[in-house]
Amino acid sequence: MVRKPRIEFPGAFYHVITRGNQKQNVFRSAEDRQGYLKVLVSYKERYRFLLYAYVLMDNHVHLLLETQETHLSRVLQGINQSYTIYFNRKYKTIGHLFQGRYKAILCDRDEYLLGLVKYIHFNPIRAGMAENLDAYPYSSHHAYTGRAVADDLVDADMVLGMFSKSRMMARKGYLSYMGDDSSMAKDRVYATIDQRLQGDEGFIEWVKERYTGVVKDVTMARKYSLPGIAEAVAVACGVPVDEMRAALRTKTASHARKVFACAARKCGYRTGEVARFLEKDPSAITGYNKADLAEELARVIGLLQEEGR
Repeated sequence: MVRKPRIEFPGAFYHVITRGNQKQNVFRSAEDRQGYLKVLVSYKERYRFLLYAYVLMDNHVHLLLETQETHLSRVLQGINQSYTIYFNRKYKTIGHLFQGRYKAILCDRDEYLLGLVKYIHFNPIRAGMAENLDAYPYSSHHAYTGRAVADDLVDADMVLGMFSKSRMMARKGYLSYMGDDSSMAKDRVYATIDQRLQGDEGFIEWVKERYTGVVKDVTMARKYSLPGIAEAVAVACGVPVDEMRAALRTKTASHARKVFACAARKCGYRTGEVARFLEKDPSAITGYNKADLAEELARVIGLLQEEGR
């Protein structure tokens, strides 16, 4: 498959994954990880990009960043070259340390920011490198909890502001969000449109206004209305729509909301739209979307198709 050119413009929001060449480890010690973070700080000061999340694994790095005036390719070229020079000098090696082409997915920030922060922070847990988030020192999680010695590397205000205007309450909200057992599914994290983007048709149009290259058109399926989806969920779960939308914390109402959120996302609706319909905070809706509700979703979709809601 021919790789398409990167979509780059000021204000672009990317999930970047940089892997070691031939899957080799790019970090052999704690000193190496500190060395990489120093390089990251240096280039952040130079190019003024915003960094929302990072994690340093053994053989790859995840970065969640937003560019300003400098394009992503220049930012990553500088970071990877500088760290490669450090690594080769230290270990007396030569050649490429990182894969020739890093993965960079241009995302709808409003839709994916919270979910990707959580996915990135949980990488060490999924890999068995730590038992909990606090136990792994080489991620931006600590900037969000306030436990980092210096957190000027991470631009945490936007994410924390999604939980509360109060910094103390925002951190509590973040910890609560990180503490539940939901997580963005891997297939959703890496699913792309036109090999390069994540977002709906509105986001695609927004990108086209800022990018001079070619972007493949996409049509999202919105065959069913949100009220219609809610009615199908009410039948499938045995919970009236008004209870689903009320501030009830019963298990049945909560479960129905999760099913509704997942069904609405499956039908092409964005997190913000689902949150407004349910009159809930978007951060809660992001959590709903992670539930494994295959059987219920299949029944809801079946009801929608049967009734043509």
